[in-house]
Amino acid sequence: MARSRPRKVILGLLPWSERQAITQALRTETAGGIALLAAAVVALAWANSPWSAAYESVREFHFGIPALGLDLSVGHWTADGLLAVFFLVAGIELKREFVVGELRTPATAALPVVAAVCGMAVPAALYALTATIGGGSLEGWAVPMATDIAFALAVLAVISTHLPSALRAFLLTLAVVDDLGAILVIAVFFTSDLDFRALGGAFAGLVLFYVLQRFRVRGWWWYVPLGLLIWALMYNSGIHATVAGVAMGLILRTTRDRGEERSPAARVSHRVHPFSAGVAVPLFALFAAGVSVSGSALGHVFTDPEPLGVVTGLVVGKVLGIFLGTYLAARFTRAELNPDLAWADVLGLATLAGIGFTVALLIGELAFPDPATGEHIKAAVLVGSLTAAALAALLLRRRNRIYKELWEEEERDEDADGIPDIYRTGSTRHSPHE
Repeated sequence: MARSRPRKVILGLLPWSERQAITQALRTETAGGIALLAAAVVALAWANSPWSAAYESVREFHFGIPALGLDLSVGHWTADGLLAVFFLVAGIELKREFVVGELRTPATAALPVVAAVCGMAVPAALYALTATIGGGSLEGWAVPMATDIAFALAVLAVISTHLPSALRAFLLTLAVVDDLGAILVIAVFFTSDLDFRALGGAFAGLVLFYVLQRFRVRGWWWYVPLGLLIWALMYNSGIHATVAGVAMGLILRTTRDRGEERSPAARVSHRVHPFSAGVAVPLFALFAAGVSVSGSALGHVFTDPEPLGVVTGLVVGKVLGIFLGTYLAARFTRAELNPDLAWADVLGLATLAGIGFTVALLIGELAFPDPATGEHIKAAVLVGSLTAAALAALLLRRRNRIYKELWEEEERDEDADGIPDIYRTGSTRHSPHE
């Protein structure tokens, strides 16, 4: 009698080396997420204080190199410049996942990719439906698409959850994939008045960047000036400058040569990731999240079709898209949920993915350049993200007690070599369904 093919386990236990790599990345993002939360609170308090005029003055202060077309406001420097660093790290993480991580085989890549795509498509569709019914503009369909991984992990840290590392890794992978989707949306749908000479120069710079990597050229003095030149040319081409960051991240080599302790991508990520999570993203939040939270502004969130579409997309669309995408992948493929997890965990993760702060604010600024409408969209992003965070906290706290007990059991079983017994053959653990 022929044996049946084994079913692929979704969100299963990660290899020990993979778990260590994911844990290191999560620690940085969690710390950066807390800084992001603090910056958002400061921005809101400052923008709604008697010193709000000073906030606007600082945000609109211009500086740069006018001869190179780089005379930008502080707000634009944070959105176009500092976020390029954030997307450089995102590009590195995405390539790592596809080359040596969880997405290196189609079987493991399918689930998070399907979940991410559904988690982008359903919020966009709900926004379009809400805006159409209300007679509003469809320009903001992409605002509720992306998940803010730093904000989401900060929420996990604040509520002290003990979610399994495999589920956290899934959240990280899903967020990286839909960050890439958001960048593609920005490049394709929010680009106008292309300067083909600047675009050609940026492309030539990326080709040179690739050649330097191909021929194993080392030294920051090659890459930093070239990276700045690529960024400047990309900005002047009319395509959002953050595309330069993700492009360079995807080009960096993620495999090690003989004699190398780390790959170039790992070295860059190790040095740049703390700056991205602890400085670049919080500064962007400081100058993007400062919106009026008066009764009138909040009223627009629930009465105007565009802001209401954003809230609906984040709070409802993300949950439906990610949860149903994951369920359908498990239902109609040979994948199944890890028996140590429950669908309630996936529901909590899907709700948490409704936190769409950084990239959602960025797309909101691009989709609605009018300051009045833009302020309402920003308020909607804040309301939607906070609502999703609160709902996720309620759902995940219900799971927290069980996973805390499992974590304490692992700690008791840990051997002197630092590897929990769960990673050894024949080890057992209780089910979270108990």
